[in-house]
Amino acid sequence: MIRALGLMSGTSLDGIDAAIIETDGEGAVRPGPSTFVAYKPEERKLLSLALEAAKAWQPHEPVPEEIAEAERHFTLANALAVRQLLAEAELKPADISIIGFHGQTVLHQPERRRTVQIGLGDVLARLTGIDVVNDFRSADVAAGGQGAPLVPLYHQALAKSAGLTESVAIVNIGGVGNVTYVGTDGALIAFDTGPGNALIDDWAMEKTGEPVDRDGALASSGEVDMDVLERLMDHPFFEAPPPKSLDRFSFSPEEVRHLSAPDGAATLTAFTVEAIARGLAHVPGVPSRFVVCGGGRHNPVLMSMLNKRLQGGVLPAEDLGWRGDDIEAEAFAYLAVRSLRGMPLSLPGTTGVPEPMPGGRLHRAGKVLTD
Repeated sequence: MIRALGLMSGTSLDGIDAAIIETDGEGAVRPGPSTFVAYKPEERKLLSLALEAAKAWQPHEPVPEEIAEAERHFTLANALAVRQLLAEAELKPADISIIGFHGQTVLHQPERRRTVQIGLGDVLARLTGIDVVNDFRSADVAAGGQGAPLVPLYHQALAKSAGLTESVAIVNIGGVGNVTYVGTDGALIAFDTGPGNALIDDWAMEKTGEPVDRDGALASSGEVDMDVLERLMDHPFFEAPPPKSLDRFSFSPEEVRHLSAPDGAATLTAFTVEAIARGLAHVPGVPSRFVVCGGGRHNPVLMSMLNKRLQGGVLPAEDLGWRGDDIEAEAFAYLAVRSLRGMPLSLPGTTGVPEPMPGGRLHRAGKVLTD
């Protein structure tokens, strides 16, 4: 068993999840301490500027300065998150064998064989004194895969560790939504479903100044505009078979611009739910249960809509003893161990890559940088 630390920063731009697990990179998983570090307003602004700059960034052009600056600050923020978690857990750098550093996705264009997750792995290794694996997606995309989602192998390990024998759909609602289907025969199918929290979060920030629709308060006071929802769902992505993946900006809130703040929030929340339900039409049979992880499960309006749309069987991850806020960070700790062992990080059924694909880039810690 290897003790690994995972760092995950989602498309919702709320902060950094850090989690420690012990694992062999296969079916053995033992969760350890975890923490969350919220971005400072200036860090969120830098990342937002980087995302905007990435929209116009063409291949073979130099890295835009907005992205380079955000990467420097982002790497330091992750180093501080590692130090915070180690301090809270009363651990030393020597107690951790490897860090899985996902980075922040600023651009994802698998159709152009291009994906960019910022984060300086070599600098993080020197700042923390711990070996780092990053750049998890590039090898998959270069080989023709979607490069996402990468968490399904960890979902499968969790399902095994929970003793689940029936088919299950693990629905992750982060900035983007995705689903992992684990069949009774061990079949593994995964793909992005559509928007997750990103559009809702952006709408809430624009209308209320809050980075999220906390407790679904805005959506709960509004009504879903069914005509707008129908137009939002009239997008070729939803009919395309998996494997498929999305960029944070694959969908726009323009269709709801004319709605009130509450009605817009309600409609965007329903959009996330309908996208998940439509996506589940691509899995074989009806899963016996739906396990929801990611930040979206904290939104009671979203969860109520999802339970109604999927006709029951919807459980938060905690009902299985999982840590729903930590699963993605845990997953990149798990994938870092697999990368060290030369094991696949993605499969034809999860990203559409032609064959099981290893990946990740290892950075040795060497000498620790001091403040």
